[in-house]
Amino acid sequence: MQNVEELPRLDAEYLQNPHELADRLRREGPARPVLMPDGMRVWLVTGHAEARSLLTDPRLSSDGVYDRLEHQRLLAEGKKIEFSRSLAAHMLNVDPPDHTRLRKLVTKAFTTRTIARLRPRIAEITDQLLAEMSTVDSVDLIKAFALPLPIMVICELMGIPAEDQEQFSGWSNAMVSTAPPEQIGAASGAMAGYLAGLAEQKRAAPTDDLLSALVHASEDGDQLAVPELIAMTFILLIGGYETTVNLIGNGVLGLLQHPSQLAALRADPGLLPNAIEEFLRYETPNNMASPRYTTAPVLVGEVEIPEGEFVMVSLLAGNRDATRFPEPDKLDITRPTGAHLGFGHGIHYCVGAPLGRLEGEIAIGHLLARFSRIELAVDASELRWRKSTQMHGLEALPVRLHP
Repeated sequence: MQNVEELPRLDAEYLQNPHELADRLRREGPARPVLMPDGMRVWLVTGHAEARSLLTDPRLSSDGVYDRLEHQRLLAEGKKIEFSRSLAAHMLNVDPPDHTRLRKLVTKAFTTRTIARLRPRIAEITDQLLAEMSTVDSVDLIKAFALPLPIMVICELMGIPAEDQEQFSGWSNAMVSTAPPEQIGAASGAMAGYLAGLAEQKRAAPTDDLLSALVHASEDGDQLAVPELIAMTFILLIGGYETTVNLIGNGVLGLLQHPSQLAALRADPGLLPNAIEEFLRYETPNNMASPRYTTAPVLVGEVEIPEGEFVMVSLLAGNRDATRFPEPDKLDITRPTGAHLGFGHGIHYCVGAPLGRLEGEIAIGHLLARFSRIELAVDASELRWRKSTQMHGLEALPVRLHP
């Protein structure tokens, strides 16, 4: 076994250019041990075919993965993230049949019809934000547009009061970052307490929102227990806006760095749905799938991952695999869209994918319609990616806007 000191580390340099390391590791093999930023050893999967296979392999378990990760982290660095148990008990951290039961209940409330009804409101919020941006010559597109739009949408959908949205955003950002353990723990505890109180309010006085629907959702007499409800609300809130922030920001950056693709999209707005799929592939908003561990030895190509090992599947790396996507480092909004891993794969495929696609399409479509020219306000080398191995998005995107 390779010494820990010799293993590649997913450090600050990796976070700023994950494609370079992923490409090197993929050439060495579809899976290999690496070190997470905190020093914990995991197996990283970088091949597309292998990622799809492992994301449906029952020998890779999510059940109790939080407790196992905390134990391993304690051994690795003597620190423990006191992440709220209430938030950790969500459906990404369980296997069937528990996962099947939870997914059925949330799907009952999170329907396609519910999402479709949001289109006018998403367009309204989008146009309000664009109107505010039109009063200035330059703006940080993340702070002014990509961040507030999905936060407002998911909070309205879930029934989170407008005055609490900024606080929620701060908690969320801390929990998906590489912040110190105590900061992550404090944020998770604060959010868990807040959601517990809000859920009780919805139970006593339900309103027309998704959280009220979840509180009262039932299937054959089955309902979400309070801890399950808190965890479900948490994962829907985080997934409902984190991915979309990065989809919008990464998508716009991709267009600005590929002027011919931007011109093609302006010439034919009908390409937008396909473009959204390419943005999800090219700079995947979620770097990693949720963590799993092996319950038996698993052969990945010619590499065997032993039983009891943590496995991180890089959706970002899989989406740049040249064996599946010709010229993977090229943005092509006419590329056939099938098989990308932008929303994951298998039983944990993102339940909010239709909402993310709808928001991305409306946001980028209205942005291009509103401004005849958009250009970077800084050199691309000055842009920084977020300090997170989980999410892949920009800290800021300064642009100049021309009506």
